[in-house]
Amino acid sequence: MTDRVEDRGAATPLFVPGAEQVGRARITAFLHDLHERAVIPASVRDMHALQRWSVAHLETFWSEVWRAADVIATPRPDGSLWEHVLQHGDVMQPPHHGAGPRWFTDAALNFAEHLLRRRDDDTAIVAWTERGRQSTLSYRELARQVAHIQSALRTAGVGVGDRVVGYLPNIPEAIVAMLATSALGAVWSSCSPDFGTKGVLDRFGQIAPKVLIAANGYRYAGKLIDCRERIAAVAAALPSLRACWLVHNVPEIGTLGGMRGWTDIVADHRDQRAVEFQRLPFDHPLYILYSSGTTGLPKCLVHGAGGTLLQHWKEHALHTDIGAHDVLFYYTTCGWMMWNWLVSGLMQGATVVLYDGAPLAPDAHVLLRMAEQERVSVFGISAKYLAVLEKESPDALGTHDLRSVRTILSTGSPLAANSYDFVYANLTHGVRLASISGGTDIVSCFALGDPTGAVWRGELQTRGLGMAVDVFSEQGQPVRGEAGELVCTRPFPSMPVAFWNDPDGSRYRSAYFEHFPGVWRHGDWAEITAHDGLVIYGRSDATLNPGGVRIGTAEIYRQVEQIPEVLESVVVEQTLSDAGGTHARIVLFVRMREGETLSDRIRDAIVRRLREHATVHHVPKVIIPVADIPRTISGKITELAVREIIHNRPVRNIDALANPAALSLYRDLPELRVP
Repeated sequence: MTDRVEDRGAATPLFVPGAEQVGRARITAFLHDLHERAVIPASVRDMHALQRWSVAHLETFWSEVWRAADVIATPRPDGSLWEHVLQHGDVMQPPHHGAGPRWFTDAALNFAEHLLRRRDDDTAIVAWTERGRQSTLSYRELARQVAHIQSALRTAGVGVGDRVVGYLPNIPEAIVAMLATSALGAVWSSCSPDFGTKGVLDRFGQIAPKVLIAANGYRYAGKLIDCRERIAAVAAALPSLRACWLVHNVPEIGTLGGMRGWTDIVADHRDQRAVEFQRLPFDHPLYILYSSGTTGLPKCLVHGAGGTLLQHWKEHALHTDIGAHDVLFYYTTCGWMMWNWLVSGLMQGATVVLYDGAPLAPDAHVLLRMAEQERVSVFGISAKYLAVLEKESPDALGTHDLRSVRTILSTGSPLAANSYDFVYANLTHGVRLASISGGTDIVSCFALGDPTGAVWRGELQTRGLGMAVDVFSEQGQPVRGEAGELVCTRPFPSMPVAFWNDPDGSRYRSAYFEHFPGVWRHGDWAEITAHDGLVIYGRSDATLNPGGVRIGTAEIYRQVEQIPEVLESVVVEQTLSDAGGTHARIVLFVRMREGETLSDRIRDAIVRRLREHATVHHVPKVIIPVADIPRTISGKITELAVREIIHNRPVRNIDALANPAALSLYRDLPELRVP
């Protein structure tokens, strides 16, 4: 389609790393080591060739990742660290009655042990809010606090396999609690405090936690939010709880009766000075994460310690080039898998920067000031952040000294081609812009960056090493140069080890393996490009199909949101029935910039832009202004909820939305009635 050609644009890349950058990249050292030991053929010289080799030689590749990560494990009686790298590797579906892929069988390790390798006085964690830097923790002090909380959890009766949950902002206490939980062999799960009571209970209520750790409140966009009433309701509704602890995060907000304070608990267990690590099987549960829950009760995705460890090490070290001297930041909450990904930066010995607050408050420059002051080297944000920054504060990137930033990461939604232009027009010191894509389902990524490769406009640089990622037609055949379903055709270590309360694995198989039998269908509409990169066009279940032409929603967003007066948009397909039968039309909702209205001139500009830079099929039949666009709590636009509302169908779980009141803006609109 013409919009794809136009969006990717130039015949030359936007950025190519220099010889010095390539030479010092960790992927280069990894390749050199494999060549020195004759593990890979001499022809494998770059990321793309290594990716192809890694998929063809899964067992060898992942054993080399284990070696490079220097995984700590308990030796078996014969001195080896595992029995098999991969059992049942020819079966993609999850285990059922013993048949399914299993990685590094008989290995015994602990996730937290790898994140707490450093015990020096260098900075492990820096915590920021909208008011600036709040605190720091050295690696030595981090380990000490983890030891205290581990002792407290053990005293509360937490043991191997028990669940500990956090209802917490993105603050150091969340990391401490997670590491203490993991060290014990217990399972960590968290929700951010912007979840309502029902949203939290829909998640935590399924997994019967023993300990709840919550914060009394937080600040967002300059407002003080008191969480105590919701915490009390959550605690009262979880009969499995043995203990409830309160982090006094906001001094202006008081305590909560019946809950012990975090600082008191730490003080009571100061005698415990060393962390004790319980080593357990490779696939022992580490995290429980949750699907968005917009179509029903959230699915509880159980992720294993070993798979998360190897996958995050690979993504940080080889795809992102993070090392011990880096300062890593990602804008996230504790309710999104990018929090888990961010925290794993401690495995590299990096400094991890946390931010708790609104990304554009008190002004659009707050995260950039933070990056400048902390000398952030890897700066992670959402595609939406860059889009809003370009519209609301186009000079922001050039206002700050961001020479320390060598990599900008973007995820959460497809990154529009014009956002690439925006970054490279303002940052000229050799920064690498890497759009990455994966999901809660795999607590990691299918497509990532390449520190040694070119950045092409509108494209994700590469498919993940060891990930047999492909794009299939609706007939289940691989396609190139056209859009299709994003799939993975061979096992990988960070597949969920199970869904909670899914004893026969039927829900797990239904979620990923029914569309293309035996193949993981991820639910993204994507294209593999001529550069062996990837373009994501949106969720496949939200694609539009006017006149039999399947269109990804991002194809429309990337054009519409280049109209200066439009801040953001959401597009859905409406099904109509009349005397002529049933047919579908595209409906576009636009949120205008402050002070702007949707005039005929702007409507014409939207239509003209889509017609000229996409196709006639992309042009909406109806364009309607709205004051707000519904999003999930992790910040993603939810087309499915809008689609249900305009068809007068119920949205099954509005508690999964950050702004459920916005749905009322789409109900019973006269513009959508059949004439």
